[in-house]
Amino acid sequence: MELLNILTVVSLFHTVHCARESLVQLKDNGYEDIVIAISPNQPENPQLIEKIKNMLTDASTYMLQATKKRVFIRSAKILIPNTWSSKSDYGRPKMESYDKADLIVADPFIYGDDPYTLQYGRCGERGKYIHLTPNFLLNDEVLRIYGPRGRVFVHEWAHLRWGVFDEYNPNQPYYLSGQGQVEATRCPSSLKGLNKIDVCVGTSCTKEDCEYDKNNLFEEGCEFYPNIDGSIKESIMYGQGLEPVHEFCDKNSHNSEAPNQQNRLCNHQSTWEVIMKSSDMSNTSPLADTNVPPPVISLLQYKDRVVTLVLDVSGSMSGANRIIRLYQASEVYVMQIIETGSHLGIVIFSTDATVKSELVKITDTFQREKLKSLLPTIANGGTNICAGVRAGLEVNKKLDGNTYGTEIVLLTDGEDSGIRSCFPEVTNSGAIIHTIALGNSADKALEELAEITGGLKLYASDNVDANGLIDAFSGIVTSSGDLTQQSIQIESTALRMGPSQCLDGTVIIDNTVGNDTFFLVTWVSGIPSITLKDPKGKVYGNNEFASDQVSKSARLMIPGITEKGRWEYSLCNTLTVDQVIGITVNSRAADENMPPIVAEAYMNADASSYPNPMIVYAIVTQGLSPVLGATVTAIIEPQTGAIQDLQLLDNGAGADILKNDGIYSKYFTSFSGNGRYNLKVRVESTTQDSKLASPKSRALYLPGIVVNGTIQSNPPKPKPTFQNVTLGDFSRTTSGGAFIVTNVPAGPLPDIYKPDRITDLDALIQGNRVTLSWTATGDDLDHGNASRYDLRMSLTAQELLNNFANATFVNISSITPQPAGSRETFTFEPENITLKNGTIIYFALIAFDDSNQNSDVSNIARAVLYIPPPPKPTSDNNSAMDISGKMSTILMVLTSGLALMAALFV
Repeated sequence: MELLNILTVVSLFHTVHCARESLVQLKDNGYEDIVIAISPNQPENPQLIEKIKNMLTDASTYMLQATKKRVFIRSAKILIPNTWSSKSDYGRPKMESYDKADLIVADPFIYGDDPYTLQYGRCGERGKYIHLTPNFLLNDEVLRIYGPRGRVFVHEWAHLRWGVFDEYNPNQPYYLSGQGQVEATRCPSSLKGLNKIDVCVGTSCTKEDCEYDKNNLFEEGCEFYPNIDGSIKESIMYGQGLEPVHEFCDKNSHNSEAPNQQNRLCNHQSTWEVIMKSSDMSNTSPLADTNVPPPVISLLQYKDRVVTLVLDVSGSMSGANRIIRLYQASEVYVMQIIETGSHLGIVIFSTDATVKSELVKITDTFQREKLKSLLPTIANGGTNICAGVRAGLEVNKKLDGNTYGTEIVLLTDGEDSGIRSCFPEVTNSGAIIHTIALGNSADKALEELAEITGGLKLYASDNVDANGLIDAFSGIVTSSGDLTQQSIQIESTALRMGPSQCLDGTVIIDNTVGNDTFFLVTWVSGIPSITLKDPKGKVYGNNEFASDQVSKSARLMIPGITEKGRWEYSLCNTLTVDQVIGITVNSRAADENMPPIVAEAYMNADASSYPNPMIVYAIVTQGLSPVLGATVTAIIEPQTGAIQDLQLLDNGAGADILKNDGIYSKYFTSFSGNGRYNLKVRVESTTQDSKLASPKSRALYLPGIVVNGTIQSNPPKPKPTFQNVTLGDFSRTTSGGAFIVTNVPAGPLPDIYKPDRITDLDALIQGNRVTLSWTATGDDLDHGNASRYDLRMSLTAQELLNNFANATFVNISSITPQPAGSRETFTFEPENITLKNGTIIYFALIAFDDSNQNSDVSNIARAVLYIPPPPKPTSDNNSAMDISGKMSTILMVLTSGLALMAALFV
């Protein structure tokens, strides 16, 4: 019974909300505090604000109608860049920031004006943000392409807030239905239209009927033009721009055959079914009075960044070399991380608090050196966290009498029974507190303090091999959205080296970084022998590095723009005893007009109770464009136990929901005990395979509509700014913060995690044989090797979904499961099935682990035997498909939204 209860908990883990929640609240049917951030790179344009206001007003009315009188928009806040003119009616942000925005308004780096939502969670889980371009908001010509802006917002809000997916599929626009008809991928299927292709001679083009391709689907370039029919009211997740559409597909209208992401990821549930299961809807009743007011829009403007370091110097900081490590890491922050133009103060605390420096505006190296000289190196006394926080707030307040939106970086290794006494005043201050827990005894309320203020939750152990404290400080960068000003961590590593042993490696300075670059070498006992060689062969040694015996570090700052390419380093231990040697490399964008490649790492939740597994995510982008093909490794350091490495994948299997979206992920289940865990992610590209791509979950572009039998064409979709952009070599490291795990039992952990569900079962018919393919699942979710597979087929999909064990068994024992993430293939010849035109065969499989635990049933693969009708004859007979002879076609169609595959056999 205990194991059953554990497994029940595991089956429910997807209900855990993602870390870094937005600030939106739903109160009395109205969404409040939606945050919309305008990019700091956007030129000042008051019209943009008016367009956003109009969009939200229209969206509120449309949302109320679409949700059957359940929810609307009550209020929103627009974050205005500090590069725009200040106005008296602009308020000041508190917790609101660019990186917490629900909607980002920014120019695309590469691709056009497609509205989209960054989604990384599974069905029903919230996304990260909506992205709209300024041109989408300002240029009314795009309305014919995407539809009214308020409708587009509701389409994207459904992605963001309710975790539903698109009902179209640009990669598979057509599929073969169970009735043997080629259909456009859409919902509902009752939405009719014309399928046409542009045939051009010179500059003159005509729309003609589409022909069949070799897969017996419509040829490439064929497009669907939906009828404008007043009787069709669905679906917003297909054609939000169609004038009659004002509802989501529900159970009755849902097209379960369509090969789209909604069917694949939500197990063929309709979008309305998923929406109604959300916490927003399950706790909300329809309004009796739908006469709701328009949204209240507040305008907030960023000010100069204000940060005060509040550093613990109590007696416990003298242990485990913590005070020196504090000096070392905070020196990195002062000298390199905090952005020029920011205001920085320093407070130290033990039994009481002392202000070491009031706010100093960082304008050049002189101010940085002055602040560095005030960093603490001696520890004694007790631990009074609230005294330090109060002093930090007073320092921040002295700039302009206000603490709204100012920041405190609070580091402590101790406990303080009175820490919660200052929580009310902290909340009222509107300041953001980032907490760094150092060692295993730091107060458990630190994360709560960060949570209530919207700050980062960071942790560094006493394991100096991990470089954790430097990484923590390096991750506290501006949240204004100006990536060109941020310090980007290129390298961070540290290892214990024996006498005469050398830490060797390569640092890649790519084309997007190279400004304000520094190399920092750290040690524990004695300075190592340093050799650093740039891409042209110039060598830098100990004499070129400025060493600091107090911080036990040596720094090399490269003036101007750093040489691009591979920098090779060798750091050799010159002592007769072991010591830890480390290197950290940071840089900034090389060109303010070229966004740098950046990586962001986080967990699906800030805390978990065993046995709930967690998911590690890393998003790699350049200017909001996803970066594909990188090698991404998560480095997880538990409070107790050894450091663990996880390779994160972007393969659309296991924890990763969408292939090639620039979001790399993996389950984490190897808990070594209770307490804090630290996450760091390393991203590398050394094979020339990395490239930029377009975001997923984009709003549908319709080429036109059909009105009274006549096609009305929309303007052509804007072409991408660039295409097939391949990136060179690069590397990044980034901190993902801390997360807490509880209820981990002592001793060896039981085998409770079953194989993860297979979601990409695919098939191909060659002659009279069926070839199935899929991505291997693991023994424990997406880790290890499953022990065996169970493959079934049926003439009905429902039998496989509802009674898998009674479906026809297919012997697949010849397959030995490969490691999770590998591609599997299996070919067999179906028996006891008479194939005739219109025959439909369904396939599904499950995986078992070595404890005989089975995965959930995979997606359903569907085979349709279909002989297409002959094409209409043409005058020259050149465009007709040759159907002479006795030819049959079997087409495997995946109802989950995977690519259709077909083969001909005679």
